[in-house]
Amino acid sequence: MPTYLIEREIPGAGSLSDDQLKSISQTSCSVLKNMGPAIQWLQSYVTNDKIYCVYKAPSPEMILEHARLGGFPANLVSEVFTIIDPTTAD
Repeated sequence: MPTYLIEREIPGAGSLSDDQLKSISQTSCSVLKNMGPAIQWLQSYVTNDKIYCVYKAPSPEMILEHARLGGFPANLVSEVFTIIDPTTAD
């Protein structure tokens, strides 16, 4: 199943409280549960004004549907073709 990186523009994301992040996570998980097992949230990275999320899904359209149903922005959806890290240099 393809992996996608989603860029979500959320001004002040880095200042969100633990409770706010928990609420966002709960909303996402609830939407995912209703959408079924074809889409999976792996993790997210919170920066100053954006949240970058890693998902597995059969299509970018399913990612966009999750965003629509959850009320989240999905400003950019990019398919990940490979992952590299320091061990790639070995």
